[in-house]
Amino acid sequence: MNAVDTRHISRDSLFLAADVRLDGIADGHRVKVRNLSAGGMMADGEAPVVRGSIITVDLRNIGRVEGSVAWVQGNRFGIAFNKEIDPKLARAPTSTAQDTAPRFTRSSTRDPNDPANAERLRKI
Repeated sequence: MNAVDTRHISRDSLFLAADVRLDGIADGHRVKVRNLSAGGMMADGEAPVVRGSIITVDLRNIGRVEGSVAWVQGNRFGIAFNKEIDPKLARAPTSTAQDTAPRFTRSSTRDPNDPANAERLRKI
């Protein structure tokens, strides 16, 4: 476990879900990510962790990240990652092949080529 104090590193406060898996335990646990930085994160959940536990976190848009539990306080615990990550990736929206148009658009029921409708259509 890394003994370097990293509490001065800027953190990105957010609220998203992640799956954690403790080394040697088959079952995973769903936790809430309270803040995230390049070197670690704070999680909130019912995972049976103790300080020093080896843990793997599956973060959205990042994938699996290995680390160790740095501290535990109630249901909250800190994880120090073995390798730095880009925390901004976790905030990026996930997209699917079906997401080709923005959700705020809708198809027009008026024919834009009809001269009678040309004045009524708003140009964007």
